[in-house]
Amino acid sequence: MARFCYLLFLAGKSAWNRRSTLLLVVFSIALSTTLLLGIEKIRTQIRESFVQAVSGVDLVVGARGGSIQLMLYAVFHLGGATNNMAWQSARDIAKRPEVAWTIPVSLGDSHKGYPVVATTTDFFVHYRFRGGRELALAQGKAFDSIFDVVAGAEAAKNLGYAVGQKLVLSHGSGGTHLTEHTDKPFSVSGILAPTGTPVDRSLYIGLDAMEAIHLNWQGGAPMPGLQITPEQVTKFDLEPKSITALLVGLKKRGQVFALQRAINGWKTEPLMGVMPGVAMDQIWSMVSTGEQALLFVSALVTVAGLAGLAAAILAGLGERRRELAILRSAGARPMNILILLACEGFLLVAAGAAGGVMALILLIAALGSTLADTYGIFIYLSPPDSGEWLLLSCVCLAGLLASLIPALRAYRMSLSDGLTVAI
Repeated sequence: MARFCYLLFLAGKSAWNRRSTLLLVVFSIALSTTLLLGIEKIRTQIRESFVQAVSGVDLVVGARGGSIQLMLYAVFHLGGATNNMAWQSARDIAKRPEVAWTIPVSLGDSHKGYPVVATTTDFFVHYRFRGGRELALAQGKAFDSIFDVVAGAEAAKNLGYAVGQKLVLSHGSGGTHLTEHTDKPFSVSGILAPTGTPVDRSLYIGLDAMEAIHLNWQGGAPMPGLQITPEQVTKFDLEPKSITALLVGLKKRGQVFALQRAINGWKTEPLMGVMPGVAMDQIWSMVSTGEQALLFVSALVTVAGLAGLAAAILAGLGERRRELAILRSAGARPMNILILLACEGFLLVAAGAAGGVMALILLIAALGSTLADTYGIFIYLSPPDSGEWLLLSCVCLAGLLASLIPALRAYRMSLSDGLTVAI
C-alpha cells in the first residue's frame, strides 16, 4: 500500500510538471462530463415533470375509447376526444363517498393556437404538478365572473398579455381560419406562474363561460339572426350538458381500483377511468428514443475526450523515455511504471470529472431560473442520483482503461532503450 501511495504521489507530481499540456486534456474531459451529466439530468428531470404533470390525480375519467388518447387530450390538450361525457355522470361520480374532489375539464375552443380549457375554480385549488406543487398566480386572480380568463405563463408571455387586457376566443382548435366569438370578449383576470407543464400553454375559463359563448351556436356554427349580448347571458341556464373529462382525487388511494371498475361499468353511459401514472409511462415509452439518442451522442463526446487523454499520454512517452529509464535504473519494476502511468491517467480523468460536476452545478445555479422562465424547463440542484453516479463511475473507469494503452507501451520499454542516446 505504501508503494502504491508513493507511485500515486509521483504520478501527481509528474502530471503537475506537465500541467500546461495536460490542462487542455483535463478541460476536454470536464467539458465532456458536463455534457454527459447535463443531458442525463435534463432527461431525468424532464421525464419526472412529464410523468407528474397531473400529480395527485388518481383517475382521469372520460368517454370510453383509448386511454392514451384520453390522457393526451385531457392533460396535454393534444389530439381530440372521440366523445364527451355527460355532466350528470360527472356530478354523480363527485358524490361518491370515496371521492375527495373532482376537476371537470371541457375543451374544444382555442385562442391564437393555444387551447382554451373550461373548468371550475377547483382547478386552482386541487391541481398539483411535479410532486405535489400547487398552482400559483404570478399576477391577478382566478376567474370570478363569466368573461374572465386566466392565462398560462407561456401563453401570456408569447402573446404579450397583461391583467385587464381584452381578448377574443376562437371556436375549434388546430386551424388558422377559425370563427371567433367576437360578440363576447374576455378580460384577462390573472396570469399563472410557470410550471413546466401544459398549464403554461393554456388559457382557462369557467364552465359557464364555455356555455355562454355557445348560446347562439348550433352544429358548430352561429345561428343566423340570433344575437345574445354579454349582458343577456345571465338570463340563460349556463350549466353544462357535457364535459370532456373529469380529474378525480380520492380520499384513500387504495380505493382507486374499485372506483375504476365502477366507472368502467357505468350504467348510464360508456365511461372509462384511466390511472395517470400508467398512461404516462406508456406515452413516455413512445417518445423515449430521442432521449436515448441524446445520451448516446454525449457518450460519444466523452469517448472522444478520453481518446484525447490516451493520445496526450502516448505523445509524451517519447519525451519521457529517459525519465522512465531513470526510474527503472533506480529500482522501479516494469509493473511500477505501468501503475505509475495508469495512476497519472486516472488522476487526470478524476480531475476532469470533478471539474465537470462543478461546472454543471454552476450552470444550473446560473441558468436554472432562466430556463424555467423562458422555456418552461425546470432543472434544479439535487444530489447525484444512481444514474449519474453510474455515469461518473463509467467515465473514471473508461479513463483508467484508456490510460492503460500508453502504460502498457511504457511497460514494454526496455531499460537499455531508455538509456541509449541516438547519435
